[in-house]
Amino acid sequence: MIVALLYLILSGAYLLVIPGALYLYLQKRWYVASSIERLLMYFLVFFFFPGMILLSPFLNFRPKRRELEA
Repeated sequence: MIVALLYLILSGAYLLVIPGALYLYLQKRWYVASSIERLLMYFLVFFFFPGMILLSPFLNFRPKRRELEA
């Protein structure tokens, strides 16, 4: 029973919690990251790819529309 609960917690963290936090981190740091930090970002996206795919239909981090003054 304990092993099944541990598997459930670890799989939930791998598929939902960590990719969600990674999405927020990428949103905040994407345009200001250094080259080493960007390499770490690419590695984390590769490592947590299944969770990123699961969350991607529900998250929208597109840039906000610019308001043009005429």
